[in-house]
Amino acid sequence: MESVLGRYKNLIVLVAVLFAQVLGLAVQVKRTTDTDSSRLIRVWAVSAITPIEKVLVWVETGAGNLWHNYFYLRGVRAENRELKQQIERLRLDQIRLNEDAAQARRLQVLLGFKEQFVSQTMAAQVIGSGGSEQSRIVYIDKGEHDGIKADMAVITVNGIVGKVLKVFRSSSQVLLIDDQSSGVGAILEKSRLQGIVRGTSAGEVVLEKVMNDEAVQAGDIVRTSGGDRIFPKGMPVGVVTRVSNGTGSDLFLNIRVRPAASLSKLEEVLVVTKVVEKEPTPSEAGPVRAADILAQRLPSVPDKPATADSNPPNDGAKAAPAAPQPKSPDKNALPSTPQPNAAKAQDGAATPVRKPGTVASPKPGASGTVLPKSEPAPTAPAALRPATEQKPAPPPVKVSDPSPAPKPRQTTPPPASPQPSKPQDGPQ
Repeated sequence: MESVLGRYKNLIVLVAVLFAQVLGLAVQVKRTTDTDSSRLIRVWAVSAITPIEKVLVWVETGAGNLWHNYFYLRGVRAENRELKQQIERLRLDQIRLNEDAAQARRLQVLLGFKEQFVSQTMAAQVIGSGGSEQSRIVYIDKGEHDGIKADMAVITVNGIVGKVLKVFRSSSQVLLIDDQSSGVGAILEKSRLQGIVRGTSAGEVVLEKVMNDEAVQAGDIVRTSGGDRIFPKGMPVGVVTRVSNGTGSDLFLNIRVRPAASLSKLEEVLVVTKVVEKEPTPSEAGPVRAADILAQRLPSVPDKPATADSNPPNDGAKAAPAAPQPKSPDKNALPSTPQPNAAKAQDGAATPVRKPGTVASPKPGASGTVLPKSEPAPTAPAALRPATEQKPAPPPVKVSDPSPAPKPRQTTPPPASPQPSKPQDGPQ
């Protein structure tokens, strides 16, 4: 080592002197840029350190991305699965709410309920406030000249603010809902309990006239009920923040409400100048009509039963016997047996009795007369029968089949009965 320093002593001294001179020049010389001037040594130092800093930043960024995109996301799959299930539940709830809303709209159409709609508003700017802490009022730059009237509702996009108390020519005075003398008809969105929203001396908003036995929870939304005839129904009033029981003999709950609109930071408001009350029409409720709604709830009407005239039976033999009615002569009907007179009925001849459903057979008689086949009935002596006894003639048999009548066949006549003392003129 000593030999190297002794051998290159002059060269080392020269390099050291040159380095010191360059360093001194770098400290003394300044580099002027468009923004500012800096010394040359600072420029050299920054140029030498910048690559190293870039490498360090790249390594740090890569390590951070690796941690957040891989190791830190180990539970993302389970969380994603839970979120998907929650989305499915929300979709089912949305479908149910849509059906309930559609049913409510149909019932409104059916019953003819009236609804209030804000049809016209006027924008106004707050130009002043009340002079004391107890009076919660503000002034707006719209007045009688602009069509503003007393008791008009003042709202914002978040909720109701108050009502117009006094009207001047070019300005108006608005009473806020947190004033002691204010009152707004309100209803809880979830339980549908009605009450009155008032202000207190401390600047709070409370919901009054709700009984102690009612279930009211913090977080319930309060909306206007429309009972005060100033604010339309359904507008947001605020959210319940605290619920406590009344003290002593008080029968009502103490309910604190946080207003939906920021009453201490009012700059622009809307004055409701026109509210329209109208009945919903079927076109607004959809294609369902009131008659269709009634038809769905009424029992169905049974079909009209088929009558005998509309559907006649094909088989005349199996049809039920109807009441005797005069009918037109039919060529297919068999002629009835000639009825003997009262004098000839006293003889001992038996009256033929035809069984229902039997086919008539020819029998000697008058020309062109076909007597029905019958069985001989037991006869009684003429002396034991009343003189006025008369057998009714059998009704004609109507053949529904248009086929030709059966060909008569030869039969032997039944044995003759004992002849009476008086000869018989009629057929045997």
